[in-house]
Amino acid sequence: MVSKNIFSSYKTILIVGLIFRLIAAVFSEGYGMHDDHFLTIEASSSWANNYDYNHWLPWSEGSSGKPEGHSFTYVGLNYLFFASCKFFGISDPKILMILNRILHAFLSIFVVYFGIKITEKLSNRKNALTAGWLLALLWLMPFMSVRNLVEMVAIPFLMCGIWFLIRKDKTTTRNLLYAGIMCGLAISFRYQIGIFSVGIVTYYLFKKSWRSIFYFSLGNLITFFITQGIVDFYIWGYPFAEFWSYVTYNMNEGTKYLPNTNYFMYFYVLFGVLFFPFGLLVGIGFFRSYKNSMLLFLPTLFFLLFHTFYPNRQERFILSILPFFIILGVIGYEKLKEKNFWRKSWNVSLKIFWGLNLFLVCFFSIISTKYSRISAMYSLYNFPKSNPTILVEGSGDAEVSMMPKFYANKWHTSFIEKKVLEKDSIQPAIDFIFFAGKGNLNQRIAFYKAQYPDLTLYKVCEPSLIDKIVHNLNPRNVNEYIEVWRVHK
Repeated sequence: MVSKNIFSSYKTILIVGLIFRLIAAVFSEGYGMHDDHFLTIEASSSWANNYDYNHWLPWSEGSSGKPEGHSFTYVGLNYLFFASCKFFGISDPKILMILNRILHAFLSIFVVYFGIKITEKLSNRKNALTAGWLLALLWLMPFMSVRNLVEMVAIPFLMCGIWFLIRKDKTTTRNLLYAGIMCGLAISFRYQIGIFSVGIVTYYLFKKSWRSIFYFSLGNLITFFITQGIVDFYIWGYPFAEFWSYVTYNMNEGTKYLPNTNYFMYFYVLFGVLFFPFGLLVGIGFFRSYKNSMLLFLPTLFFLLFHTFYPNRQERFILSILPFFIILGVIGYEKLKEKNFWRKSWNVSLKIFWGLNLFLVCFFSIISTKYSRISAMYSLYNFPKSNPTILVEGSGDAEVSMMPKFYANKWHTSFIEKKVLEKDSIQPAIDFIFFAGKGNLNQRIAFYKAQYPDLTLYKVCEPSLIDKIVHNLNPRNVNEYIEVWRVHK
């Protein structure tokens, strides 16, 4: 009875969810993909060190002088974080990222909090407990919640906005305005989330609630004007510069970037993260939820359909509505449980899900990704030269990868990439050689030792277990073994 009461406590759900996120913040190092590091951490941390890694700012050397379509909201917040840490004398890149991930862990727990509140308001306590545990411990959530992905960072603000809309039987003007402000913040992190707000406005349009449309839209516009109008005016001299550049790029070039003809991909993602057959049952519940939860269902459906039909499809794009999919799936399935078959199917599937999920959430909360690249660059953190030149050698069985300057804290590092062994192209003024991959490694090292007799091993950087697994599943995921060799002069 005691243990049952513990698992039936909202407080327990929040504490357990936070514990797993904090574990991930401390032990799950690295970055998941290009965008959550090079478009966020490299950019913002370089600004804090008087450098512009991506040349986004018009006054920076190397800048094209034109906006490139990147909202500065999330990058700017990270800049304030790194600038504050610098003010307090914190400079070690690994410590900085632990602190950064801890902040994201605390932000993410609001997803669980609002998920519980929203589910209970729209349904009942039992469903709120189910949704709460799923949001707290779904294997993907702790790991992804502490990454620097705008798709994930926007979720707490969206959920807060929904809560303002439903928390009272009769939505007040103030709640509508607050909801719009929260959704506007989410949009300022990732422009595509505007489709979610369009879905909310459409719901009120069907209800002919013009007051709701006005105040909710006003809240969106207030936030968007501050984050995209005023900020862009300061940087570019006119408002909404980055937003218009983003729209123009996607109209002209976005459809050609990473084209994907799998129209069912996002459904596979949403169903798949919850495993079969539980994910399928949640999906059935999701499509039934419109009967009682249209205010939440419609914007979620709009978001799903927009990304389904837009040619550029990447799995992470749909993560912003994953909590809503879970909440609506749990709520929508409730009526089916009145029939014995559907009730038993749900109970058996849920047990299968937790059997798999508990192992995976423990595993993913402690894994590190892109670990060899981080280790290689971090090994140079205490190297006295501020602008080392690194030859990244990939003539074996591994591709040459972008190296994160952030972990060396040396923004003027120069990289020379070599994919073949050529004596005529040897560079005389290099400080390190990064040998990527083990293919023909001894032969490659011997070749460079002939050119640099004082070449010595500096650091061996193994990829993490998950890096190896992902690479073996799909060799396109370049997670290479790296040896760092120093060139003595």
